[in-house]
Amino acid sequence: MFDMELPVVTNGQVPLGELLSRVAQGTYAELVELAETLPNMSDAARKRTLADWVVKTKKQIVKLYAVMKWARDADTVQTCMNITAFLMNQNQQFLDVIDRLTYAKESLDLARLRNHDLLTSLDVLTSGTYQRLPSVIKKSFIPTPPLTDAEVIKTLAAVEDTIRYRLRMTEIIPVEMSQYRIGTVVVLLAYEGDSILDCHLAGGRVHFYVPKLFETSICLRGAEKDDGWFFVSVKFLFRVGGDATGNREFPQEPTGSLKRHITDEADARMAYYLAFPETEDTHANIEKAERPQLPEGAIDAPLVRLYNFLQMMSLSYQLEILWYQAQRMRSLGWADYLKVEMLNNRKTLFVSYWLRPSQNIPGRPPVRSRVGLPPHGGTLTISIVESRATQQAGGGPARTPVARMLADLQMAAKCGELRPSDEVEGLRFDAVWEPTRGTLGVIINQEEAMATVGHLEVDPENLDFEGMLVRVIHVHTRSILLNFQSQLQNGPTRVFSAGGKVTLDSRGAACDHHQLRVHLCADEVAVISIDTRTGRMNLRDTGDLAAAGRWPRFATITNGLNESPNKLFDTLSRLRLLTITDSVEQKAKYLGFQVFRHRNFSHEELCKLGPSARGTIYIQLARFPTHYLVLVITEEDFRYALISVKVLTDSMFSNMIMEDIGWLDVRRIRDDQGMGTPGEVVIGPLNSQVSQRRKQHVDASTRDVLREDSFKLDTQTLRELYAYCCARVAYMRVELQLKRRGIPYIHVNPSSSLPPSELSHIQSSLARSVPALCVQSSDILSGAPAAEAAMPNIRVIPLNWWSDKKAQVVTCVKLKYVQQPVGKRAAARATNNIIRPSKRIVYDATEAVVSFLSENVDACVDEFLEEWARVSKMVVIAREVARMGKERKWQDVRLLSFDLQTVEFAYAADYTVSISCTDQLSPTGGSFELRFSRSAPTFRPTQPASLAPPPMPVSLRPRRTNPHEEAEPYLRQILRHGPLATSLYRLVGLLRDTLPVVVELDHMITVAREKAGWSRSNTIAKCSVDEPWFDTFVKGLGWWRVLYGDLRHALDLRLMADKRVAILDASRSLFQRSPGPQTEGVAESLAFQPIPDFRDLVTEAVRAARPPGIANKERVAVIDIGVVCEGESVGAVLRALHERVLKKLRAQAIR
Repeated sequence: MFDMELPVVTNGQVPLGELLSRVAQGTYAELVELAETLPNMSDAARKRTLADWVVKTKKQIVKLYAVMKWARDADTVQTCMNITAFLMNQNQQFLDVIDRLTYAKESLDLARLRNHDLLTSLDVLTSGTYQRLPSVIKKSFIPTPPLTDAEVIKTLAAVEDTIRYRLRMTEIIPVEMSQYRIGTVVVLLAYEGDSILDCHLAGGRVHFYVPKLFETSICLRGAEKDDGWFFVSVKFLFRVGGDATGNREFPQEPTGSLKRHITDEADARMAYYLAFPETEDTHANIEKAERPQLPEGAIDAPLVRLYNFLQMMSLSYQLEILWYQAQRMRSLGWADYLKVEMLNNRKTLFVSYWLRPSQNIPGRPPVRSRVGLPPHGGTLTISIVESRATQQAGGGPARTPVARMLADLQMAAKCGELRPSDEVEGLRFDAVWEPTRGTLGVIINQEEAMATVGHLEVDPENLDFEGMLVRVIHVHTRSILLNFQSQLQNGPTRVFSAGGKVTLDSRGAACDHHQLRVHLCADEVAVISIDTRTGRMNLRDTGDLAAAGRWPRFATITNGLNESPNKLFDTLSRLRLLTITDSVEQKAKYLGFQVFRHRNFSHEELCKLGPSARGTIYIQLARFPTHYLVLVITEEDFRYALISVKVLTDSMFSNMIMEDIGWLDVRRIRDDQGMGTPGEVVIGPLNSQVSQRRKQHVDASTRDVLREDSFKLDTQTLRELYAYCCARVAYMRVELQLKRRGIPYIHVNPSSSLPPSELSHIQSSLARSVPALCVQSSDILSGAPAAEAAMPNIRVIPLNWWSDKKAQVVTCVKLKYVQQPVGKRAAARATNNIIRPSKRIVYDATEAVVSFLSENVDACVDEFLEEWARVSKMVVIAREVARMGKERKWQDVRLLSFDLQTVEFAYAADYTVSISCTDQLSPTGGSFELRFSRSAPTFRPTQPASLAPPPMPVSLRPRRTNPHEEAEPYLRQILRHGPLATSLYRLVGLLRDTLPVVVELDHMITVAREKAGWSRSNTIAKCSVDEPWFDTFVKGLGWWRVLYGDLRHALDLRLMADKRVAILDASRSLFQRSPGPQTEGVAESLAFQPIPDFRDLVTEAVRAARPPGIANKERVAVIDIGVVCEGESVGAVLRALHERVLKKLRAQAIR
C-alpha cells in the first residue's frame, strides 16, 4: 500500500527493452550494410572492415552487458527515487502552508466587519431562527428527503407503463428498431445481511437494438401526451479487426464530450417539433426561439429521427475507423504509395493504391512515362449511400418484403390517413474497387477480376481496412501475373512456350500470395512477384548459392521492368541469356579455363556462327592460344563449335577473323564410343555456304522439343569438350603437316590404334571418341632410308590433350619382321618385351611395333622422320648382321647388342664394332658413328687337379684395342653410299679383309714400344730414342702407311680386289709411270725417297716368310715396286720386310 501512494518518477530513465531493441536493430542494420558493400571490396579491405566492425560491436555488447547487470537493482533504485520525490513533495507542501499562513496573516489585517444587521438579530432573538433568508439558501443547505425504494420502483413502473403504451399505440417505430425491451434493471452495489446498503436503478427506459449498428436507451420526460423523449445512452455495435493497436481510440460506448454531443443532438432531434419548456428565470427582454411546426397532415416521428441520427453516427463512426486504419497504414510505410481522402462531407473514403512516385522536378515541365503508365494502380471507394426501393415496390428505404409489410401495417394502425413527419433513411456502405487500366502496362480482364473479388462488404464485426485493401490487391496482382504468363507463353519466340516454363504459384494460408515462376535454364528459376505495398515488380533468383552475388543485376533489371513493363519478354530473354552465360562461365573458371564473353570479331564474322545465335562464350585452349571452344547459346540449346582465329595486325583495334570453324556433336562425343569417322566433326576452311550435312543437323536441332535440361551443362561434359577440342587441334596440326608434305591420310577407329602399354599411363577415357590418323608408309616414308622395313599402315595419335601437360604425338609403326632386342642395355631397359631405349622411342618386341613420341606437335612429322631414319637403319643393320652368318658363311660374324639406336656386332673373332646414326634429316643425309672395340675373352675355370697357372686378374690383363679404330673416319663413309644393306656388306667385308693388316701393324708398334721401354729401364746409355723409330697411320680407305724415322722413306699397304694386299715403296705408286730424268730431282726433293735395295729386301722377306719345304698355300707375287700378298701371308711378309727395311734405314742413318 505504501508503494501505491508513492509518486512514480521516471525522469532520466530509459526502458531496458527499448535499449536492447535499438542495439539489436543497429547491429542488424550494420550487418545488412556490410553484406551489400563487402562483395565489392578487395580481400584486404574486406578483412579490415570486418575486423573494425567486430571490435566496435563488441564494445557496444560489453556496455549493454554492464547495463543489464546494473538493471538488476532497477526496482530498488526506482523505489528510492519515488521516496525522494514523496519527501520533496511533502517538503514543498510544508513550504506552501507556511506561505499561505503568512499571506493570510498579512491580508486579514486589512479586513473590516460590516455594519450590524439589527433586524436579523431581533428575529433570531425573538423567534429563534432566520425569518428573512432566500429559499434558495434553504434548498442549498437543507437536503430534500430522498425517495424510498418503494417509491422509486413505483415511479419507474409507472414510467415503463407509459412508455409501453406509447410505443404500442402512438409512437412510430422504424422496422429496423423493432427489437426493444422495457424493464427495470437493479444493480446492487453493497449488501449486508438482509438490508441493501446501496443500489443503482437503471430502469424506467426502453432499450432499442439494431443489429450491426447500435443499441440505445431512451426515456420519457413525463406522462403527458406532449412530453417528449430524452436520450440516455448508446452503444455502437462494431468490432475493430486487424491491428489491435487503435482499439482504445474507438470505444463502443461513448464517454465524455462525445457522449454529451450525441446526447444533445439526439435530444434536439427527438424534440424537434416540441415547444420549449416554461422556466421561471426567463427574462422578459429575451426573445424565445420558436420550434418548427409540424407540416399539415403529418404526425411527429421522433424515434425515426433518432434512428436516422444514430444510424448515420454508427456508419460514420465505422467509416472514421476505416480512415484511421488507412492513415495508420500510411504511417507504417505506405505513405508514398497510398493516398487516403475523405470526400462528400466525410461520407466517402477514397483510397488510391500503388501510387507511382513523381519524377517531376520543380521549375521543369512534367515528365511523362515512355509507356504511358497510370499514376496509380487502382482505387477502393467506401461510401455511405442511401438505398431506396423502386417505385414499383412503393419507394422508401430498401427493405425486405416482410419488413415492408410490417411497416405498412404499423403506419395504417398508428397514423391512419396521416403521414409521419420523417422517413427512415436506409443507409448502408457501398465498397467499389476499380483497377486502373494499363497498370504495369497490362490491361486485365476486369470482369474476371471482379468475379474473383466477389461482393465487397464492410463487416461491422471485423472492421479491417488493411485486409480489404490487401484482398483486392492480391486479386489485382493475380490478374496482372496471369497476363504476364500469357505474354511469355505467346511471345514472339518459343523460349517460354513449353509446358512448365512459366507457372503461377499461389501460396499462403488462403493461397493469396501469388508469384510467377519462370524457368530460365537447368536449375535456375526467376521469380516475378508484385509488391503488395508499392505495386512494383520484384525479380529474384532461386538458383544456387552463387546467386547471392547477383542482386545488383536483379535490382537493375527490376528497375528497368518497372519503368517499361512492356519489355518483360525481352528482359527475361536477356536475363536467361545472362544466367546461362554466368553458369557456363562459373563452371569453366572452376575448371581453370580462360573464358571470354566477347572477342574482337566484326558483325560479319559473328554471323558465321549462324542466325540462331543469341550469345557466345569463348574458351581459349591453353596449349593452342589461336583456337577457341565456342559455346553458341540459341533459344533452345547449346551449340558447340571449335574455331581458329587470326588477329589482323593492320587493323586499328586488332580485329579477329575466324579462319576455321567446326561444329561438334556433344551427344556422340559423350555417348558413342564407336565413333570412327570424321564426318560427325567437320573442321576445315570456312566457306560462304554451310555444308548440307551441317544444315540438316541444325534443322534437326531446331525441330527438337524444348527440354527442361537443355542448358544443363555439367563440368564433366565441359571438361570432355575442352579435351576433345584440344585433341582436334592437335590432329589439325598433324594433318596440316601432312598436307604440306602432300601425304594423304585417313581417319580410323581409335580402338585399334592405341599406343602400347608403355604409354597407357597417358591415356584418356575420351580417347576412343577421337578418330586416329592413318597414313601409308609408302607415302610418309617416301625417300626415307629403310622404308621397306615398315608395314603399310602407320598410325598417328596425339596424346596429353586431355591434361595440363604439353601435348604430344605418338606415331606407331609396325615392322615387317620381329627383331628381338639383344645385349645388356636392351635387357636392362626391357619390361615385358617392351623397351624404351630413349625418351622418344618405345619398342614392343612382341608385336614389332615401334612408337615414336614427339614433344612438339607442330614438328611431329619431322621428328618422326628423323627418328625413323635412325631407328630404321639400325633395324636394317641388325637384320643384315643376323643374316651374314648364313648368307656369306661368316660364322664369326654375330650380333652382340641391338636397342633400336645402336647395333653392336662382332665381325671377326672378338673384334667388334658399334654403329649409331646422327643428323638423319640434315641436307647431307646424316652420318654414322662407328666405335671399334674388342669383346672380353671368356676364361674357363681350371680343374682342381690341373697344373695350368690360374687366370690373370682382370686388373692385370693388358688393354685390348681394336686397330680398326684409327680408320673410323674413312670407314663410316661406306655406309652413306648406296643401299644400306649393300653398304653394310661392303663395310664388314672390308673390315674382315683388312683385319690381318691392321693386326700386324698394331703388333709391330706394340713390340717396338715394349722394346723401347726395356732399353730405358736397363741400358739407358745404349738407347738414344724414347719412341720407336717408325710410326703407322691410316692414309685412306684400305690404305695404311709405315713411316720411318728419317721421314723420307715409307711403306704403303693397299687393299686390292679379291682380298689381296699390296706392300709398296711409298715413293712409287700403282697409278703412275716411272718418272723421267727431268723430274727425278724434283721428286727426290719433294716426295719420299726410294728405299735402298728395296727389291732385294722384298725377295729376302718373301723367302723368310715362306720357308722351304712348306706348301705354298697362299699366293705371293713379287713386283717391281713391292709385293702382292693374299690371305694370312700378309702378316708374315710384312713383318719380315719391315724388319729388313728398318734395319737397312737405321744402318744408313748411322753412317
